[in-house]
Amino acid sequence: MVKGEAGGVWFRPERSGRSERNAPPLSRERIVTEAIALLDEEGITRLTMRRLAERLNAGATTLYWHVKTKDDVLDLALDTVFGEARVPDEPSGDWRADATALMGEWRAAMLRHPWTAVLLGRPLMGPNVLERTEFLHATLVEAGLSGPRLTAATYALSHYVIGSAMMQAAWRGHEDPATRQTIADHLTAHRDRYPSLVDHGHPSTDWDAVFAEGLACLLDGIAARMPQG
Repeated sequence: MVKGEAGGVWFRPERSGRSERNAPPLSRERIVTEAIALLDEEGITRLTMRRLAERLNAGATTLYWHVKTKDDVLDLALDTVFGEARVPDEPSGDWRADATALMGEWRAAMLRHPWTAVLLGRPLMGPNVLERTEFLHATLVEAGLSGPRLTAATYALSHYVIGSAMMQAAWRGHEDPATRQTIADHLTAHRDRYPSLVDHGHPSTDWDAVFAEGLACLLDGIAARMPQG
């Protein structure tokens, strides 16, 4: 991996603080905090190094002392958001409970910062991501999974969380009664094509319940593939 590319920030040592005259010392932590605030407010397309430097009251030279590229900023911001997903100090001994708790925390963090879903194709080598991935792997290994089944289980769980969070974020702003009625009317007008959707396919507004039910289905499938005894 080239150290200037996405993910490269994890393979370079962090530089010591450097600040502009009459400004608070700049650090990665300050940079990332401000970057997350900008991303939450305006989204990824509005994040530029120039705008970030302005929000930090810092010159571009000082900003680039700490982060070489916008990719660095995005990698650091994404990993910081992952850090919001709390991890138990120790496994509880109940693999389903531990996996459920971690997946719920991860989903909640993504919903607080919907822009994260766009970045999940990047190399995820930050300490917060790795700590949580290690916890999930260790939980499933302790429950008896290994090899391809372990890989499949971790992928299935992570992909489910990512997909459900993306879907919920995409529907934000489109759940008002008028929009839902327009969708229902359209499906009804084409009942001959979509009979099942007319009767059963209206999107639920109880996202938490739907997520919990889907996660339970996945965990049931994983449990069925675990070695007996």
